[in-house]
Amino acid sequence: MELLSGADMVVRSLADEGVEYIYGYPGGALLHVYDAIFRQKAVTHILVRHEQAATHMADGYARATGKPGVALVTSGPGATNTITGIATAYMDSIPMVVISGQVPSGFIGTDMFQEVDMVGISRPIVKHSFLVKKAEDIPEVIRKAFHIAQTGRPGPVVVDIPKDITDLSKKFEYQYPEKVKIRSYSPPAKGHNGQIRKAVDLLMKARRPVIYAGGGVVLGQASELLTELSRKLNAPVTNTLNGLGGFPGSDRQFVGMLGMHGSYCANKAMHHSDLILAVGARFDDRVTNNTEKFCPDAKIIHIDIDPASISKTVTADIPIVGPVDTVLENMLRQLSEYPGTQDDAAMAEWWASIDSWRDRGLFPYEKGEGNILKPQQVIESLYQVTKGDAFVTSDVGQHQMFAAQHYRFNKPNRWISSGGLGTMGFGLPAAMGIKLSFPDEQVACVTGEGSIQMNIQELSTCLQYDLHLKVININNQALGMVRQWQDMQYDSRYSHSYMESLPDFVKLAESYGHVGIRVTHPDELLPAMEEAFSLKDRLVFMDIQVDANEHVYPMQIKDGNMCDLWLSKTERT
Repeated sequence: MELLSGADMVVRSLADEGVEYIYGYPGGALLHVYDAIFRQKAVTHILVRHEQAATHMADGYARATGKPGVALVTSGPGATNTITGIATAYMDSIPMVVISGQVPSGFIGTDMFQEVDMVGISRPIVKHSFLVKKAEDIPEVIRKAFHIAQTGRPGPVVVDIPKDITDLSKKFEYQYPEKVKIRSYSPPAKGHNGQIRKAVDLLMKARRPVIYAGGGVVLGQASELLTELSRKLNAPVTNTLNGLGGFPGSDRQFVGMLGMHGSYCANKAMHHSDLILAVGARFDDRVTNNTEKFCPDAKIIHIDIDPASISKTVTADIPIVGPVDTVLENMLRQLSEYPGTQDDAAMAEWWASIDSWRDRGLFPYEKGEGNILKPQQVIESLYQVTKGDAFVTSDVGQHQMFAAQHYRFNKPNRWISSGGLGTMGFGLPAAMGIKLSFPDEQVACVTGEGSIQMNIQELSTCLQYDLHLKVININNQALGMVRQWQDMQYDSRYSHSYMESLPDFVKLAESYGHVGIRVTHPDELLPAMEEAFSLKDRLVFMDIQVDANEHVYPMQIKDGNMCDLWLSKTERT
């Protein structure tokens, strides 16, 4: 049996788990572990410039690869700096393991230098947490942490390790567990066959069905199964923000994103449907608007791995608890054996209604005149140059919605955005985590002048590790979504939503060793975008000046039903 110190056990366990990258920042409580990292080559450590960026890098890696990301931080402020990133992953069900250093065991509770109760602080926003009490427990704890993070409904797990547990002078027998069993933790492996049979019967008898697919389809690697099901049912498909790419965005059956800034067509289809098949979605407030007015004529089939998500906000007529992929496989099998047929005339009438709603365009807008450059044009240019095949991350705000509306994602795991928490500062480090793992792929971070400054220091990390991604800064000199709400609800009283003092982003990018390009005129946009993506071995920061007065439309009208929408500044349904 091999003898290892606690510090070496941490790193060896990560290697035995198949971890490729650790994103972290050293400090006193973790120096034993960092020494162990120095003495091995199996796992690569990426030195970020802020611990929040470490969690967002791990998050971006996880969303793009489907494997848990790993962040490593020291005690005290190092640990607390991860909280926003942990909450981001928790809200979007992203598998992540955060290893935090802690003061020596005997000093816990004494307010020692850089001591915080990391387990207590993070408890509301983790799937589970561990405080390691013996070095011998490290392999089992790490194994359990990864098992919990990536099974059932995925989520972040915190492992807090006191410094004395990693003492390099004390060695113990090391063996990484092949299997793990956790009492009282048993995620469902399949859906209830009888419930699926009831669902199939409703689907075949529906006259106006809609498939409403969320991020669970992407996380559950069920995109192909969802597409096959939609073909069999000939049903329209709509995606949530985090579900984009779970169904091909350029497909005829796709009616656009739904919800607060969803398409007129998707929201109308949902409202007038008689049956909703919700797959890996949670009926959050950004979709439903007023739940009392939500889809009044529709029965609801709800498939989710997490039983707590079903009927949480909208009551399901047929709840199905289980992994999306196995449930859809069973559903497809039962559909192929179903004795009856759909009502073709009813479905033809349903598609005629949908096509009439779609005729206005999924996300129409008026192009600017003269020198006015619209933010939607930026996304369309990005789509054109990348041929719709890039990994696209975003921060949060108007630019996020424009990207979701106008970049058509045909593959899962290509759209990486903070949905549930809405975290500004997410986009750049998430793109870094992706580019590190997919160096030959096109990776673009769509951001705004407010969001990018929250983690702009990571441009330094990009230089150190040759991360040649493209930053698309849609610069409207304001916190655009805040300003939009102030226009619509506060009589244009712009309380602290304008950025009156901004850096020269081109010079700033150049100071970090990258290429900066400024775009101020519509005629410059496409050539500049082509130039940026032609520079394969450079990070390019595009500072694109856009119309500061543009709003994101459609926009649901508060407390209305799904299709109560503002279609423009002057037009509403």
